[in-house]
Amino acid sequence: MTKKILVAYDGSELSKKAIHEAKYQSKQEPETEVHVISIIRQTGPNTNTIISRSLANEAAEEFRPQMQKVKEEFDAEGIEVLTEVLVSNPSTNIGGEICEYAANNEIDLIIIGSRGLGGVRKFLGSVSNNVVQNAGCPVMVVK
Repeated sequence: MTKKILVAYDGSELSKKAIHEAKYQSKQEPETEVHVISIIRQTGPNTNTIISRSLANEAAEEFRPQMQKVKEEFDAEGIEVLTEVLVSNPSTNIGGEICEYAANNEIDLIIIGSRGLGGVRKFLGSVSNNVVQNAGCPVMVVK
């Protein structure tokens, strides 16, 4: 049976540590499939949904080369990986979207950094805290 690991990646140092942990976990169990997702928050003028969505899609396109590098790292080590850049709706919580992705893809383990690119300095960031509280599978928080 294939084990499925989800890594939430935003380019921060802690999300890079989460990538390394996923590689380690994959090597412990040969039949492992890793999903690496990045969620771009839709921002911009709330009054103009079209402009806001366009800015988010542009940001997602700019992030895709980073995700390609992540994919190449896994491929080089012979680890099956799926990468995806998603654009969130401004009214949704990114942590909730990570949990939803995990549920929809029957993920067995979520690996996430304790803090992302946000500047808040506390043990868990708002996204990782939301994932820990709401995930339907085990969550490993990398610090």
